[in-house]
Amino acid sequence: MRLIVLTLLLCSFSSFAQNNEQWENLFNEKNLDGWDIKIAGRPLNENYKNTFVVKDKMLRVSYDEYETFEEKYGHLYYKTPYTAYILDYEYRFLGNQTPGGATWNVRNSGVMYHSQSAASLSYNQNFPVSLEMQLLGGLGNGPRHTGNLCTPGTIVDMNGGLRMEHCIDSDSKTYDGDQWVKARLIVYGDSIAHQIIEGDTVLTFEKMKVGGNFVNKENNWEKGGFSKEAASFWEKLEGTPLKEGYIALQAESHPIDFRNIRLLNLKGCMDPKAINFLPQFKINDKQACRY
Repeated sequence: MRLIVLTLLLCSFSSFAQNNEQWENLFNEKNLDGWDIKIAGRPLNENYKNTFVVKDKMLRVSYDEYETFEEKYGHLYYKTPYTAYILDYEYRFLGNQTPGGATWNVRNSGVMYHSQSAASLSYNQNFPVSLEMQLLGGLGNGPRHTGNLCTPGTIVDMNGGLRMEHCIDSDSKTYDGDQWVKARLIVYGDSIAHQIIEGDTVLTFEKMKVGGNFVNKENNWEKGGFSKEAASFWEKLEGTPLKEGYIALQAESHPIDFRNIRLLNLKGCMDPKAINFLPQFKINDKQACRY
């Protein structure tokens, strides 16, 4: 029965995507209004060396002003937290990696979701507690999947069992070069998420929770740059369902462009009598109803 319900939900999501109604454009194609910046070792909303720029209606992660990367892991956070939604976006990797970046970060970036806010990160924290739709570009020498899942401070179930790995590989195709790739994320609270690349569902998982240390016992909260207070806070939330959070674009040492970033919110007032009722809503928010 659960699979039937999920199939019906996916079909309904597809129909909403086709009519193109009630989508929110998260990026205005002009500036960074509505987004917060947090780069490790830098203050909140300092756009260190213009890491995040807008060019030709694209949101670019740029390292033109860097001599070396110096582990300045950064993220650009949209202002609004969400629970259930469809997120569409396109991305492409550009050129060469910034000197000083880790070898595993060549053509590597991601979109974080159900993330903590930018303001809540510790000063030196590298990555937010979140789920990451990891984006990898092909290296021209064999398969390299994209749309993978990485889990800083989080754990999920997959195929009926708990998965503790930090990163879980998808079954996507490989996308070499600087080509644009279309991606979609469908997330439904803490119950289920689907990661989709070029129309193919490449990864599905369930029961998203806080847990698993930051990455593992060896790569713990402290090594992730968390303050003692922040580490204690997240440790106390071990096993807590991860129902909502922020969306963030990653800066991880390789230049990348994003465009056409839009979201279909699936949580809202489900009372047809309300003036703000929309048939797209799948999770009811009674407090949001207006009459």
